[in-house]
Amino acid sequence: MKLMTKAITKEARKQYPLGNDMTQKIVAKFFDPCGSWTWYLMNQDPEDSDYLWGIVKGHEVEVGSFSLSELERYRGQFGLSIERDLSFRPMMAKKVWEQLLAGKHI
Repeated sequence: MKLMTKAITKEARKQYPLGNDMTQKIVAKFFDPCGSWTWYLMNQDPEDSDYLWGIVKGHEVEVGSFSLSELERYRGQFGLSIERDLSFRPMMAKKVWEQLLAGKHI
């Protein structure tokens, strides 16, 4: 599965100057189909397409950077790779953050 489409890339790069500002949108959701980790993409460095920034729900809920190449290379249980949630629609980062901290599934 292609994680980054042209539309997602365009939106993520447009938001890069906002850094970790929670007033931006989450433009994509990636997940491990056999695990509990989920990555919510806020922005991407236009100069380094491997550098992504967003909310990560793993052992904890955190805001930080993650690597596109690592997401693309990962093979988990049964050899399954990270997937993009095709039904996810962009939503405000602050809302995602608050819902994850409240233990809700997005």
